[in-house]
Amino acid sequence: MLYSTVTAPEKRRLLRERLSSGSLLRMPGAFNPLSAKLIERKGFDRVYVSGAVLSADLGMPDIGLTTLSEVAGRSGQIARATSLPVLADADTGFGEPMNVARAVQELEDSGVAGLHIEDQVNPKRCGHLDGKQVVDVEDAVRRVRAASTAKRDPDFLIMARTDVRAVEGVDAAVDRARRFVDAGADAVFPEALTSLAEYETIRRAVDVPLLANMTEFGKTPLFTTQELADVGVNLVIWPVSLLRMAMGAAEWALNTLLTEGSLESQLPNMQHRADLYDLVDYAEYTEFDASIFNFTVVPRS
Repeated sequence: MLYSTVTAPEKRRLLRERLSSGSLLRMPGAFNPLSAKLIERKGFDRVYVSGAVLSADLGMPDIGLTTLSEVAGRSGQIARATSLPVLADADTGFGEPMNVARAVQELEDSGVAGLHIEDQVNPKRCGHLDGKQVVDVEDAVRRVRAASTAKRDPDFLIMARTDVRAVEGVDAAVDRARRFVDAGADAVFPEALTSLAEYETIRRAVDVPLLANMTEFGKTPLFTTQELADVGVNLVIWPVSLLRMAMGAAEWALNTLLTEGSLESQLPNMQHRADLYDLVDYAEYTEFDASIFNFTVVPRS
């Protein structure tokens, strides 16, 4: 009832434990707490919170307009809803190294298991758009070192993302990955790689967990989980996929209302009321107060 009974420190320990096994962790992106519960229900390993999704949810583009308070607040809501560890997108850290340090502690307090900090300039943009710019490597290293130094829970995961591949090439990405690990990064996230061979190149360069971003309509082909596991990737995210699917369904429903005047034809495509109530554990609330759940839900026919 209410929130997950698994504590934040335990979630962080579980994330570290699974990462040390070398197996591939699948992390779909949740666009709200309810979708995080569904990700867990379907048996996925971990949950991701995308900065692009949070921006879109607020009706804004992914160009660094969201604030630390908004990111920590939404990430905390999602983390509380699931027993799975949550990895959060902290963009560029919301400012200079001191801001990065504060972001780490705010997100620690929100209950997430880890975060990633990137090396783009401010204002940033989606990692799969042209025209990106990155800060120089020394500034990027300072961000990572600030993040690593600021964390209080040793199990809190600091992941360093680099967008330099699209700007200077894969060799530059290798160099930054190595520098980030030396600065205290627990894992690396090379953005917008274009082949499995490039993932293999990064894998050979560092001995920390490696993340792959399988966002649709981007620069990286949509590799399967098996293909990524075969080249040594340890985490894979689908950051915006559920939001894209949900918005596609919402648009379809609105078009149906305009053309048909009702949604009766779309009932088979909807989540049934019974399934929604089951996902939010509606029945369990009766153990707390029998006056809340005192009705019968018509079962799926």
